[in-house]
Amino acid sequence: MSPKQPKLPWYKDGVKFQCQGSGKCCISRGEYGFVYVTAEDRRRMAKEFGVPTRSFTSKYCKKTDEGYHLIEEPGRSECLFLENNQCSVYKARPTQCRTWPFWPEFLNAKKWRSEVKNFCPGVGKGKLYDPVEIETIMRSQEASDNSKK
Repeated sequence: MSPKQPKLPWYKDGVKFQCQGSGKCCISRGEYGFVYVTAEDRRRMAKEFGVPTRSFTSKYCKKTDEGYHLIEEPGRSECLFLENNQCSVYKARPTQCRTWPFWPEFLNAKKWRSEVKNFCPGVGKGKLYDPVEIETIMRSQEASDNSKK
């Protein structure tokens, strides 16, 4: 009897993805409302603005039990840095944004179809990410989740 082969992930052949600039991922959708930011994210964004990290954090961030996140402006469902469906801080965007759509919670086939593929126009276009790249990106998001406090 041969040893049982591990089940390969649904993305074993890779996934094509290229941001299309729709801004859809920058708009709150229920449980995915906050853009969490790590200390490194806050440093990078503060540098982009040319201000001290503490100043950036006090002006643009809020701390909750889950960690720091970008503030939400009253009556606005999209990220405060979304302007004309474009990220105004794209070069310095938070890890959470950099790793979209390869978030751990989406890397099962059912969630991918319902929460990403049917929502994001960038899926199926552009660069083919192989499974190793996908898992590396996913791990960086997990590390970000663990360091946001």
